[in-house]
Amino acid sequence: MEVKVQTDEEVQRVIEQQLQPLLEHSPIPEKLMKTPLQRFIRKTFKGTAHLSNLLPTGTVLGFQMFSPILSNKGHCLTSATHSLTLGLLAACCASCFILSFTDSFRDAKGKVRYGLATSRGLWVIDGSVTLAPDVAAGYRLKFIDFVHAFMSIVVFAAVALFDQNIVKCFCPMPSEETKKLLVAVPLWTGVVCCLFFVVFPSKRHGIGFPLSRG
Repeated sequence: MEVKVQTDEEVQRVIEQQLQPLLEHSPIPEKLMKTPLQRFIRKTFKGTAHLSNLLPTGTVLGFQMFSPILSNKGHCLTSATHSLTLGLLAACCASCFILSFTDSFRDAKGKVRYGLATSRGLWVIDGSVTLAPDVAAGYRLKFIDFVHAFMSIVVFAAVALFDQNIVKCFCPMPSEETKKLLVAVPLWTGVVCCLFFVVFPSKRHGIGFPLSRG
């Protein structure tokens, strides 16, 4: 008497044939439709993930490094200390403004090239590469670039007002109302500007910002 031994592949094939009718008649789950509010919340959280690329993080790090040194840890007892602290704030604001107009691209060799956006296109800083007119046109200055530059300055100002060295330097003995304003104004200013960056993100990848692979 012969005994037929089935292999693992044959057993698996028999099981799939038995399950196939059940799979054919199984209901297909419908795709859940999202409400407009859910779509807005999803886009908001998705944009928040890229928010750090839009804020002047490099400028803030430099500010936090030199702020206690130039302001003498908030003890601005001389006019020179006040001038140095104001100079630091002005330099950081100028950095936020200028960096908002920088952009970058990859050349034919895959190297990252940085440039400054102008009304005619992108001016490459090192001058080693010249973009074609049709390609350079995609990097032209736009009105939204000036808005982003202004918002970057406002965000930095909000961060600077949270720095105790700056507060002690220019307002050593604030009143209770002034203390509340120094907390509320930077907080709400930062929230409004951050929401603006989320709703109207910048497509530029300037100096100090990560360059996309595309």
